[in-house]
Amino acid sequence: MHKTDLSTYNNHPFHPGGNALKRFLWYYLNAVFFKTSLVPSSGFKVFLLRMFGAKIGKNVTIKPCVNIKYPWFLCIGDQTWVGENVWIDSLVMIKIGAHVCLSQGAVLLTGSHDYKKTTFNLITKGLILEDGVWVGAGAIVNLGITLASHSVLTSGSVATKSLEPYSIYQGNPAVKIRERNMGA
Repeated sequence: MHKTDLSTYNNHPFHPGGNALKRFLWYYLNAVFFKTSLVPSSGFKVFLLRMFGAKIGKNVTIKPCVNIKYPWFLCIGDQTWVGENVWIDSLVMIKIGAHVCLSQGAVLLTGSHDYKKTTFNLITKGLILEDGVWVGAGAIVNLGITLASHSVLTSGSVATKSLEPYSIYQGNPAVKIRERNMGA
């Protein structure tokens, strides 16, 4: 029986982008201005994200205590809300559309590990959250997933496969429970 051997771990060919100084600076700016509740201003946070290569639309709201891995792998559309304690694990590109709501404690994952290999290799795949998506409080979106236009992942649910447009998903793993019918 084989066993996991983390001493042989190698995340090749993954590269986090930017240079070492950029990653170092981001690590501390993220800790001081994003992962804290001391800086409530979304405008300043958006400015910093853009300075580090993120593509951020108009009127984006970023609440306190948000953790963003690498902003240069992040694209957020207009009028999107990022709630308290959201974790955006942007090891590779995450594309978030316009009018998206990421509720408190939501987690967007782009990395995992190959548990079938003794070396526990890193696996990365991007995410796409199309326009009008709502990710409920404490929900998790796993790597390689697309949340189609106006889909909903309810609180505490875990998306392990892509979500259909205008549909509501619930559970772990999340399953479609009904259509999202929207009125005026």
